[in-house]
Amino acid sequence: MPLDRPITVALLGTPAVSAATLYGFYDSLHSTRRDWQMLHGGPDTPSPFRPLVVSADGQPFEGGNGVRITPDASFAECPHPDVAVITDLMIPPGTPVQGLYDAEVAWLRDAYDHGATLASACSGALLLARTGLLDDQEATSHWAYCDLLAREYPRTRWHAERGLIVAGPQQRLIMAGSGVAWHMLVLALIARYASPDEAMQVARINLLDLNSTSATAYASLTRGPRAADELVARCQLWVASNYRVESPVAQMMTLSGLPERTFKRRFTQATGMTPLDYVHTVRLEEAKQMLESTDLPVEEIALEVGYQDASFFGRLFRRKVALTPAQYRKRFAPLGAQLRRAASV
Repeated sequence: MPLDRPITVALLGTPAVSAATLYGFYDSLHSTRRDWQMLHGGPDTPSPFRPLVVSADGQPFEGGNGVRITPDASFAECPHPDVAVITDLMIPPGTPVQGLYDAEVAWLRDAYDHGATLASACSGALLLARTGLLDDQEATSHWAYCDLLAREYPRTRWHAERGLIVAGPQQRLIMAGSGVAWHMLVLALIARYASPDEAMQVARINLLDLNSTSATAYASLTRGPRAADELVARCQLWVASNYRVESPVAQMMTLSGLPERTFKRRFTQATGMTPLDYVHTVRLEEAKQMLESTDLPVEEIALEVGYQDASFFGRLFRRKVALTPAQYRKRFAPLGAQLRRAASV
């Protein structure tokens, strides 16, 4: 329910935060009510929100993209916010975070225990998950992190395809998924603590088009670093250029020099996928690029990436990408063409 006082929203500042998302949140909250009145000739009207950039010590620091960030308060100066938001963490998928940001995790948990709503955008779920509050809950994060989070926090049900999830007792856990899905999160917070009408005003002023395309459609299927296992990494490099060949798994196994069961076990341990699943991801990622940049028929693209059966390719594509090949082309080919035109000017 909307409150009859300014709503304190603490935006967590860490050395891994990106200034664009952090201050995008800040600006969106500050603009609520104020900008709509300004554009319509109304009186000066303050925002119902009091956004604060908060860090452990309150001292200036350099964010993850090199921008100098000056917090408004330390944890001690902002002990009990109404909402605490982890906007993002610019760290590579797979980076161990256990032992990092312990003070931040403790502050988030304390804020929650004192009644705050906790929210995360994109990779910010890495810290939210560390609070333990996502156990037995639905959750989302950036598509590049969800598989890793699912392995590290198996009690949480992760959904890379969902743009916004509200969970927990009294719905005090709110998560946005990939990239600019943070727009959905800030609008959800405005709707909850101000009003849905004012959230729509912010969306209209800033041209926030929240299309319903699943985040899975945007995901790179071959995301993640090369395997630390050098033998498996060599097989990954080989399949990147040879995914079209017949029986690629058998050829990778021959390249490895390992018995079949040993090879499959080592490959799965190193990548989180079976060798066959990995081949499918490489083929489908190449198919996505061709759908974006060429006019080739879907059947021909299936053959080009190694599938003799176009119907099997179509079913596999839809299962992995959440769109049919034709739907994917309709959604992304115009953007690709527009970008190529811009690059040729």
